[in-house]
Amino acid sequence: MGLRNKPSRRFLLFLMRLAKPLMGIAYKLYEESLKEQIARGPIPTHVAIIPDGNRRWASMMGLPKYVGHESGYKKMKEVLNWLYDLGVRIVTVYAMSYENCIKRSEDEKKYLYSLIERGLRELVEEAQKRGARIKVTGRLDLVPQSLRSIAREAETATRDNGERLVNIALCYGGRQEIIDAIRRIARDAKQGYIDPEEITEDLLVKYLEVDHEPDLVIRTSGEMRISNFLLWQSAYSELYFCEAYWPEFRKIDLLRAIRSYQMRERRFGA
Repeated sequence: MGLRNKPSRRFLLFLMRLAKPLMGIAYKLYEESLKEQIARGPIPTHVAIIPDGNRRWASMMGLPKYVGHESGYKKMKEVLNWLYDLGVRIVTVYAMSYENCIKRSEDEKKYLYSLIERGLRELVEEAQKRGARIKVTGRLDLVPQSLRSIAREAETATRDNGERLVNIALCYGGRQEIIDAIRRIARDAKQGYIDPEEITEDLLVKYLEVDHEPDLVIRTSGEMRISNFLLWQSAYSELYFCEAYWPEFRKIDLLRAIRSYQMRERRFGA
């Protein structure tokens, strides 16, 4: 039985080797087709990303969690360049949620913070080439002082760049952002700078940390929720949920998301 199976195993390996370059060609052709399709429609000005699934991807691959986070970090660098090349002007990345920063283990948080420190340093270099500003938002009192310093240095180094903007949401929560905005409004009203009767949606937006509404929100890993991300800003955003875990997110997945966005009729509640 074993001898009879050997040729079939060899043949299967032969087919797999043969199929790999063919699949690469097919992938490239499909990618080019998607590019042609989306070139005919509007490119979203602001894309927000919930890069979910690093830990589950690592578990699926039989790897430690930190390898999943490292792979997710490398993927984010790649995706930011794809978005730059497509002409997207504003990108908001959910780097770590408020809940991540208070509930994850100390060891995991320590690793993630060090990864984000490295990421911000490298992001500054790319942002300078691309003419992008960097803004870091969230409850930064929860992160180490070294990371806070690097975040402020990144903002300062890129503040004079052009219209492109990369928002890094770190220890960020949409509910917490709204609460913080209300507190600031209340303080200003108490000091007489604001008439409570003049509080409007437009005024509230001025007190939010992220003052741009995303056209498109992309979440990976198949989860169909926004998990306390940009609650106010995404009221009329188009949502796109991708089955792939973040480390395996491909360029065709991004192009499909934009194609889906272009096919929708945005009514803004009308």
